[in-house]
Amino acid sequence: MNKVDKFIENYYIKSRHHAKLIDFIYPELNKIKNSNILEFGVSEKAMSTELFLEFSKINNCKLFSIDNVDYQSKFKDLNWKFIHSRDDNFSFVKKEIPNKFNLILLDTIHEAEHVKKIIYNYFNLLEVNHCFFIDDINWIPYLRNSEKDRFYGEINNYETFEKILEIYYSNRDNLVIDFTFHGTGMCKIKKITNCDLREPKKINARRLSIKNFLRKILKR
Repeated sequence: MNKVDKFIENYYIKSRHHAKLIDFIYPELNKIKNSNILEFGVSEKAMSTELFLEFSKINNCKLFSIDNVDYQSKFKDLNWKFIHSRDDNFSFVKKEIPNKFNLILLDTIHEAEHVKKIIYNYFNLLEVNHCFFIDDINWIPYLRNSEKDRFYGEINNYETFEKILEIYYSNRDNLVIDFTFHGTGMCKIKKITNCDLREPKKINARRLSIKNFLRKILKR
């Protein structure tokens, strides 16, 4: 068992809530070597950062993490560069990072317009046939009252989910999309061409219901 496999085993034991990182991200993460990973949002627990760094040590990757809280002292690792900044400070951040990545994770401000802004400003840095992940898109736990004190979480996650659908349906010849609804959920957007993203158009709810879309996704 290598270090990453051992870390993953311990990760499941420590946090079932964050198991979506393993189940959803790791299969894509395991495909990349000698490349760059971009992470928006570190947090005090730094669960995804720790996963990416353990992986990077073995597969010779470089992790670039951006957060508006200073977590520079969180890890001492040659495979890691921390950038103390808001993720939407585009001109500054882009001077500090490479122009190509094989995986991007967004886990900062969970509001639909912010998510759209980050996707549209950084998606061109993603290599073709690689993935952009967006955390916290599942409103269902809140509807089921498992987190009664997080009413605005339900609203934000639902609006973010809808915005991602709008982006997808305006660019479905350039993207492949998938979701996990484990915990607070996660979206995976796979880039399949080098074309620029078109602006999203509002979905006609009568013509395309979220229920029907989910049915298609869950049948895969």
